[in-house]
Amino acid sequence: MRRKAVLLICCALAACEKDITVSLPKGEDQMVIEGIIETDKYPEVILTRSLNYFNHVSVDQLQNAFVHNATITVSDGTRTMQLKEFYKDTTSRVRWYYYTADTTQANVFEGKRGQTYTLRIAVEGKTYEAVTNIPGQGMTIDSTWSVKNSKDPNLVKLMARITDPAQRGNYVRYKSSRQGGVFRPGINSTIDDQIVNGTSFNIQLEAGHERSQNIDFDTYGYFKPGDTVRVWFGNIDKATYEFWRTLDFAYATNGNVFSSPLQVRGNIPGALGYWGGYAITYKSARLVK
Repeated sequence: MRRKAVLLICCALAACEKDITVSLPKGEDQMVIEGIIETDKYPEVILTRSLNYFNHVSVDQLQNAFVHNATITVSDGTRTMQLKEFYKDTTSRVRWYYYTADTTQANVFEGKRGQTYTLRIAVEGKTYEAVTNIPGQGMTIDSTWSVKNSKDPNLVKLMARITDPAQRGNYVRYKSSRQGGVFRPGINSTIDDQIVNGTSFNIQLEAGHERSQNIDFDTYGYFKPGDTVRVWFGNIDKATYEFWRTLDFAYATNGNVFSSPLQVRGNIPGALGYWGGYAITYKSARLVK
C-alpha cells in the first residue's frame, strides 16, 4: 500500500505543469576540519568553512573558504608540536592552504604505529579537540592478482587476498592509483572485520573514482589490461572508519530520493570533518594484458 502511494504521488507530480519556486534558507557557515596523521609522515590539517550546498561554487568562493591564522597543536602524550600554515598552488588557480609540521623546529615528530594523537585547534575564538589512534596491527594484503571481465576484455578486476588478525575491531580504508597517478578511493573505500574476523579472505579492490565525474556503472571498479596499479592500504580506528563509511554512503546515494537518510559521522565536536590516524602499507601490481 505504501509503495502504491509513492507511485501515485510521483505520477501526480509528473502530471503537474505549474512551476513551483521553493525558497531554501541559507544555512550557517560551519568549520570544516580534515586532519590526518600517517605512519612516518607529519600530520596535516586543512581548515575551511562550509559552502552552501545549492550554490554554484566559484574559484573565488573556494579560495575564500580556507581558514587562516589558527593555532593548531598535535600531542602524542609526551611531546607537543605546533603546526604552521603553508600553501601550494594548483592547476585550478586555487591556492591550497594547509597546516603541517614546521621542520625548522626541534620538537616535530611523525606518526608511529600504536600511538594516540590529540589534535587541538584554536581559531576565531573557538577551540576544537579530537583524538585518534594509529593502529599497531591490523589487516594485511598477502597477494594480488587480476581477473579479466568475461564480457569485456578491456576491463580487468583487481583481486586481493587479505588476512585479518584474531583480535576483533580492525578497519581499513584503501585507495589506488594507475600509472603513478593520484591515489583515489572507490565509491566504497572501507573494509571491516565484522564478518571476516580472524580469517584470510578474497576481495575485489575497486579502482579509484574521480568524484567530480559521473559514475559509469558498466565500467566502474575495473582497471585496464596492462595497468600498473599501486594500492594505498591504511589500517584505521573505528571513528575514522565510521567517517569514511558514512561519507561513502552519502556520496553513492546522492540524488536517490528512496535512500535512507544518513548523517556523516565526524569525530570533532562542534565542527564538520574528522581527525584520523593511518597505518599505511603499499602494494603494487601489474595487471594482465
